[in-house]
This record gives sequence, C-alpha cells and structure tokens, in this order.
Amino acid sequence: MEIHRLSALSDNYIFVLCDPVNRQAAVVDPAEAQPVLDCLERLGVELEAIFNTHHHNDHVGGNRELLTRFPEVIIYGGVEDRGRIPGQQVFLKEGDRVAFGDCQGEVLFIPGHTKAHIAYYFPPKGSTECGELFCGDTLFAGGCGRLFEGTPAQMVASLAKLRALPDKTRVWCAHEYTLKNLQFAQTIDPSNSSLSARLRWVEAMRRQAQPTIPSLLEEEKRTNPFLRWDSTALQAAVQSRDPIETFAFLRKMKDRY
Repeated sequence: MEIHRLSALSDNYIFVLCDPVNRQAAVVDPAEAQPVLDCLERLGVELEAIFNTHHHNDHVGGNRELLTRFPEVIIYGGVEDRGRIPGQQVFLKEGDRVAFGDCQGEVLFIPGHTKAHIAYYFPPKGSTECGELFCGDTLFAGGCGRLFEGTPAQMVASLAKLRALPDKTRVWCAHEYTLKNLQFAQTIDPSNSSLSARLRWVEAMRRQAQPTIPSLLEEEKRTNPFLRWDSTALQAAVQSRDPIETFAFLRKMKDRY
C-alpha cells in the first residue's frame, strides 16, 4: 500500500492510499476534493473508498464532490457520527475492520476531540515494516486535539489506546501543528533531551517548508506530553499525581498557549 500525503486548506493533510497493482485508491479525511482528484489523475487510479475519522468540515469537506465524481465510492465513518458525515454509508465501531487492496485496517474508537472520533490502524505485514495509524485530530505530532465534545478521562483512554500500539507505527495525523506543539512541550518539559533534539529537527524542516508528518509512535512516547500524563516530571510540573488531572491541566495550558 502506497501512502501519498496531500496538503489542503491552510494546514491540513489528506492521505491517499494507493494500490498500484489494481489501480485503486482510498482517501483518508478529504478536507477538499481538488487535491485528491489531481492525485488520482496523476496516479491513474480510481477512488473506491473514503475513510473519515470524524465529522468536522476540514475532514469531510470533499466528500460530496468526490462522491459525485465517483458514484460507486463507499464512505466510511464512526457509527456515532451518523447524520454528520456527508454521504456516509458504513457505520463503524470499535474492533470493526476495513479492507483496502490486500490490507486490513482495524477501527479504534477514540472519543475526546469529538464524541464519535475513530482511527484506522493498518498493522505491519512483516517484522521490518511499520504499522500505519490514521488518527485524525486525536493524536498530533507532539500534541493532541482539543476537547470539543469529550472529557479529559475519555481523551486519556483514547490516547492510551493509541500509545499501546507498537513503537514502529507511523502516525499520520491530519494537521501540520508539530512546531507549535513542541515549542509548548518544551516549556513544561525542558529537561527532556529527546524533545529538545526533536524540536531542533522540526525547526529545520519548517524553515525549509518541509512536512513533519508522519511521525513515529516511539518518538511520540518520548516527546509528546499528551502521551506522558504518567511522567513524574510532568506531574511535578502541574503539581498533581493523578494522570487525568495531569492531562487536563496540560490541555488547558496548551489551549492558552
């Protein structure tokens, strides 16, 4: 399975999954249709599926136009997003599986950013390969999504589910927020040498207008404060030993940053 990263809107990413053998494609969270159409034409493939993670318009804004251009396309989303995702035909819950080409993806229910958010995880096929995680706005490189419809406890449970995936998992999140996320992280975790090194790399990449997505889950576990709510250093920084309180305090700090 090939993965093509497309830029959209101001800071969104759309991901086109390509099966070149069968000349088929799927798209994850098409914020708008035109970048997807241009990619499909360039690759010479037909769109067969849209995998939506949640209902926000910057993730589903291209659904209707793509459905018009490809009437046979199947649109997937979470069961609790019924009525909120344009054109949705398949309603997914935790543990369901989706197929693309010769790959099988597992559906993870990860509420917090929204009440219905899901992720798609494609496990590796061999010991030297990475798994592929399409997590929308729940987990970002160096950060996590705002809590628009969920609670801190829900978000911690969702992030814990993602954190439990294998280290060699590529995180395909939907926004280029990495630089600001890591700048915030360093304000509360200044002694983290892995974080400092990652921030320097991201600064260099962004100076050249280069993307920082995907990231690797093992790096997120070392440097992303929103996966480290049980870190003694971060708990000391917010003066709480409770993981959910620690996460909630960090999220409020980030909201104000």
